[in-house]
Amino acid sequence: MDGLVLVTGGTGYIGGRLTEALERRGTPVRALARRPEALASRVHRDTQVVAGDVVDAPSLDRALPGVHSAYYLVHSMGATGDFAALDREAARGFAQAARRAACGIEPRPPRSTHVRARGRSRLLARHTLRAGSTAPA
Repeated sequence: MDGLVLVTGGTGYIGGRLTEALERRGTPVRALARRPEALASRVHRDTQVVAGDVVDAPSLDRALPGVHSAYYLVHSMGATGDFAALDREAARGFAQAARRAACGIEPRPPRSTHVRARGRSRLLARHTLRAGSTAPA
């Protein structure tokens, strides 16, 4: 993979491991975090940490310019209410922002136990991401 990579969900287990792996390969990484201070000390000094949230379109428009590919590793399982609807809304907004930035999306994270438990929501988010992305993944 060439070019700058955006990792969402970098404070999570999978996102953190992915960020580390990309850094080891020498891939330039930008990490999106609602709380950048929680992530800044855990990444390589060359990794860009930007404040943002997948449900905040202006923050996505600030995070995505110059990004070649993005990994979408976010879920709303900790949210109250209809987490599946929130996942779809977030995925739709992210896909639209990625399209505006001509960025490819990598929506295929490894499946963990808690993701399997709520697989339908993740599957719907994956389809939403793929439907909204025009750049090759």
